Amino acid sequence: MPLNHACLGKIYPPITTEVTLDALQNYARACNDANPRFFDAAAPGGILAPPMFAVVVTWLSVITAMTDADLRADLLRLLHVAQDIEFLAPIRPGDSITSIGKVASIESHQNGETMALELHAHNARGAAVTRIVFTIFIRGRRATAAAPEPKPDDATPANDRLRSDPIVTVAQTIDADQTVRYAEASGDRNPIHVDANVAKMAGLPGIIVHGLCTMAFTARAIVDGVCAGDPTRLARLAVRFSRPVLPGDTITTRVWPAGDRDTRRVFTYETTNRDGLAVIRDGLAEVRT
Repeated sequence: MPLNHACLGKIYPPITTEVTLDALQNYARACNDANPRFFDAAAPGGILAPPMFAVVVTWLSVITAMTDADLRADLLRLLHVAQDIEFLAPIRPGDSITSIGKVASIESHQNGETMALELHAHNARGAAVTRIVFTIFIRGRRATAAAPEPKPDDATPANDRLRSDPIVTVAQTIDADQTVRYAEASGDRNPIHVDANVAKMAGLPGIIVHGLCTMAFTARAIVDGVCAGDPTRLARLAVRFSRPVLPGDTITTRVWPAGDRDTRRVFTYETTNRDGLAVIRDGLAEVRT
């Protein structure tokens, strides 16, 4: 059954999440991120949450929309294909974050449908902390679990297509238990990330890593590589998920400069698996100067 286009523009009730020190530090550990800004109270400005913790404080809004019976989203055929996050203000322990979700778009394609959920979150002082566009693809009955409507060169190793040398190259290994730890820390307990049988029922080769976990690994590469380790300088991160990452894999993120925009430096990046195939394409990072 297709998505219900009558839900276009639907706004869901606000949901408030209390941020604890344990929660933000557990998230950092689940992403293998030991940045002192997440653990050292003596760091300038005190402890703050990893930038990608924004997905934790908005997750219940995502779940509310995805499980909306009126929307009719088939969760077993759902693929998370893109994410665009603006980091507007740091999230800190003790914050009370309220998020609101809105169905921003629904589009039909030959192999299924895409839907974008727009999320806005603010703290108890009314300051905006994040804006997120969460994009999903609902596969048609005959579609495979691969990325929707791939470009002709999707099977080409990314490093063969990019001409200039990257300014940052970071290799990171996904732990065997990464999906279990990330599921607990993020709240995303979709069984395709922790149960091999369910993953295979969904047409996948086995348990796959959460796309947002992979994105968090790339956020760490950007913060360490071009933000001098300062997570507050990361202003925006946008990606397209093009291939599942498996536990135990090694991913490599390569970053290129792409000029300036207002008061931000812009970078593009791609992340590949151990076979040199892209798992994240069209990566975009904006960094405060």
